[in-house]
Amino acid sequence: MRHNRLRELLDAGQPTLGTRLLSSWPTIIELVGHSGMFDYVEFCGEYAPYDHAMLDNMGRAVELFDHLGGMIKIEQESRAHTAVRAIGAGFQSVLFADPRDVAEVEQCVRSIRTERPKSRGLHGVNMHRAALNDAGSEVWADAMDNVVIALMIEKKEAIENLEAMLAVPGVDMVQFGPADYSNSIGLTGQFSHPEVKEAEQHMITTAQKMGVAVRVELNEPQGFGPYLEQGIKHFNVGIDVKTLFNWFCKSGEIMRRELGVEPLGKQSTSSYGS
Repeated sequence: MRHNRLRELLDAGQPTLGTRLLSSWPTIIELVGHSGMFDYVEFCGEYAPYDHAMLDNMGRAVELFDHLGGMIKIEQESRAHTAVRAIGAGFQSVLFADPRDVAEVEQCVRSIRTERPKSRGLHGVNMHRAALNDAGSEVWADAMDNVVIALMIEKKEAIENLEAMLAVPGVDMVQFGPADYSNSIGLTGQFSHPEVKEAEQHMITTAQKMGVAVRVELNEPQGFGPYLEQGIKHFNVGIDVKTLFNWFCKSGEIMRRELGVEPLGKQSTSSYGS
């Protein structure tokens, strides 16, 4: 089994930096790897189309770079299935969306850990590509214990049940989701509302008290100062679709202005993904 880059950094207390992709084209992962700037790449499977064969190809692309790890973000309804298939493809970190209570967190953890008594999981021995040479061995079972488990804290119930959820053995990292949280409390779209910011701060304080790493997601490399001041050192910066959309808007506007022609169609009033 391959070494787990994100696990090694977390265990060593080192900062981590990732970036997000909706594209399942492996070449984009290779571009991230060649940049030499990121510790892991997160495939946002909660939002993007993909199939099992593409997961394998993304896993192969990650493995081209010793310094790069792979994370997948998965939605609530297919947690166990998607987690097992992604790990089998070579992803070594899983970000679970939408957990609300202890039972759901326990389900997330058990879907990844193996069924040996000390691991207390449900992940069965398989012949997926990442474990072909180690399937069923202690090496494989230990690797499943080392998969990094991250949770999105993004629902009203999750904030209410936060301490109990973070006390579940196996939870490594949390991230606040202002869009879902604001929607869950009837403040749809108000990501910076005081109640939303208060919930985020509660998550940060509680996680730090309980020894769970806090990750912050940024669209651009800015606005990180207040988080650094609180001792947060895990960030995920940028997302491919937003980068492309902003480039299309800015570059197209410049060129059409120089050509003396109006933009085509209705322009967006806000940047993609904000």
